[in-house]
Amino acid sequence: MKEINILLVEDNEGDILLTKEALEDSKIINKIRVIRDGKAAISFFESITVKDEIPDLVLLDINLPKVSGHEVLMYIKNAEKYASIPVIILTTSSSEKDILKSYKNHVNCYITKPIEVTDFMNAMIKIEEFWINIVSIPGK
Repeated sequence: MKEINILLVEDNEGDILLTKEALEDSKIINKIRVIRDGKAAISFFESITVKDEIPDLVLLDINLPKVSGHEVLMYIKNAEKYASIPVIILTTSSSEKDILKSYKNHVNCYITKPIEVTDFMNAMIKIEEFWINIVSIPGK
């Protein structure tokens, strides 16, 4: 099985730890890169020179410092070489405005983070089961 490269764009340290723990507990080989602000996420995409560095899946928070998750999503989906990367919004916002804006900008999935730790871990397991075990990811 080929390694799955996951980009986690998240500024909350607790959510980073929970997400990494949930993904690392699986039997799937994951390489997880964490970026903590939107500006750095866009810079990361702009600096990619090798195909192997392109993430297979992006987990993206909306409420990020420097540049919002909405702007990062628009950058990814408007860049021809990155537009096919599945992007999952994983955020505390349940605002209808945020949900509509995300889908308008071609997000693949919008998930409101559960408050309880066990619910959060279960959500991460479901994300992994669907987006890595079931869905065909381009290039994999």
